[in-house]
Amino acid sequence: MKTIGELLELIELEQKDEVVFEGRSETVGSPNVFGGQVLAQALNAAYRTVSGERMCHSLHSYFILPGDLNKPIRYKVQLVRDGGSFTTRYVTAEQNDKSIFVLAASFQIAEEGYIYQEKMPEVEAPETFLSLAEIYEQTKAFLPEKLSRYLNRERPVTYKPVILPNPFEKKDLPPYQNLWFRFNETPGGLSVRHFHEILAYTSDYNLLPTALQPHASHAHPGNTMMATLDHAMWFHRVPKDFAGWFLYHIDVLNTSNARAMLTGKIYTQSGDMIATVAQEGLLRKIEKR
Repeated sequence: MKTIGELLELIELEQKDEVVFEGRSETVGSPNVFGGQVLAQALNAAYRTVSGERMCHSLHSYFILPGDLNKPIRYKVQLVRDGGSFTTRYVTAEQNDKSIFVLAASFQIAEEGYIYQEKMPEVEAPETFLSLAEIYEQTKAFLPEKLSRYLNRERPVTYKPVILPNPFEKKDLPPYQNLWFRFNETPGGLSVRHFHEILAYTSDYNLLPTALQPHASHAHPGNTMMATLDHAMWFHRVPKDFAGWFLYHIDVLNTSNARAMLTGKIYTQSGDMIATVAQEGLLRKIEKR
């Protein structure tokens, strides 16, 4: 999967009845279903039951059980409320008759209001940095196998990290990451609904790895179990250009009790804040036996 068109085919669910939908999965290199995929598909299910003029402004989700890549996921939507300005939906994702994920999402009609936003961090332009694919080509002869598989994977999104951890240099790194990203081969006429779904998918990338940076002198993906526990997202503005570069600014707020708490802010290259993310994830040491 290397284009947004292919990603949209994965996210768009098969409708089984008025409030039940079913989706398939594709691996991103891990043995379980990628959390961003379930998040995007659940948002797709919720959107399919909401009138077209209402756009999602917030979602809150919990990851309950790992998803099986080889089995379909069934999404059941609860029509919680349809008000004058806001609509609320609750989605349960199931495999083998067990809940593996739940999502609450709120939708709003377009309204005028006061305007303010936090300023985008000052970061050099995306052309300054290498993409993950370019990093792989330059370092593949020296990389550990697990990291090599991750970097060499085809993705529908191009990522350019500003801080690049060196697996051979054992030193702690800053508790934040700035990451440029762009959607590959964005189709013309992309709707706001579909943009929200692919942005939700992308928002689950790179968060938990950033939580390892303050501990990089001794912690790495090979000795740490990582998994998303909950994920929230707020959509603020619609960008003028869906095909441009976006900046994902990620902050590590806390690591304790084998968990990590992070926030993320997503900006257009021109500086408009379009979304905010908050996530708590598992960050468990793998003890040697």
